[in-house]
Formats: sequence, C-alpha cells, structure tokens
Amino acid sequence: MDIEELMPQPEGKKDDQKKSPLVSLEKDLTLYADSIKEVALEILLEGVSTHPIFIAHQHTVSIGEMILDREELHTDWTIQASTIEEFVQKGIINPDKKAMFLKAYKKPEDYMCVFVIVPEGANFIYYPYRKR
Repeated sequence: MDIEELMPQPEGKKDDQKKSPLVSLEKDLTLYADSIKEVALEILLEGVSTHPIFIAHQHTVSIGEMILDREELHTDWTIQASTIEEFVQKGIINPDKKAMFLKAYKKPEDYMCVFVIVPEGANFIYYPYRKR
C-alpha cells in the first residue's frame, strides 16, 4: 500500500507539491542570519579561523559546536559552527582540495558558508547576509 493510499491528498496536491528541504532551510537561514553573522565575526575577530563554516542539519552530527538548536527554537534546521581547519582535520575537505575550496570561499562578512546535510548527501552553499 502506498502512502498516498493511506493519506489521500486533494487533487493537484500530489508529488508535484512536495517541497524541497531547501525551502525550509532558506526560511531558517533568513531567520538565523544575524546570529550566524555574529558568530562568524566572533570566529574571525578572535583569530579562531579566517574561514568559518556553518553546518545545517536535521539529525545529529559530530562536527562543530551547536549554536542554534531547531528543537529549542521550533524551526526545521539546527546550525553548528565550525572552521575549515576542522573540516580538513575530519577529512570532509581533502587536504589536496583545500586550495580549490579557499578559491571558491566567499567573503565571510557578506556570506555564510553553509555545509548542508540532507539524507541524499551534503554540499556547500553560500547564503548572503541581509544588506542593512
């Protein structure tokens, strides 16, 4: 038995209406932007790293430090803060590919570098902070 048989949907609301998890991610990143930027600037100013990376996930991950918990905030995504150094150390970024990653890395004062983890895989995105 298919899920559609168990939970019938109104006409026109079948598979074409399934939303990508990235829709909710964009909503949460917009909501979190000021907090993420504050953490990024802190990482830069304290000399922890010149390349902060944020991890967006909906499960449990063992990299970075949690800064925004989806359960506490009643949102869809948890955000953890990390650095390029930790990504290289844990083997997520191959040391041989680090230079290529740095070449693509956008200015952390203007963009958050987000490593998005979904069941299908993971990838880096750059999301702009709001202009004031």
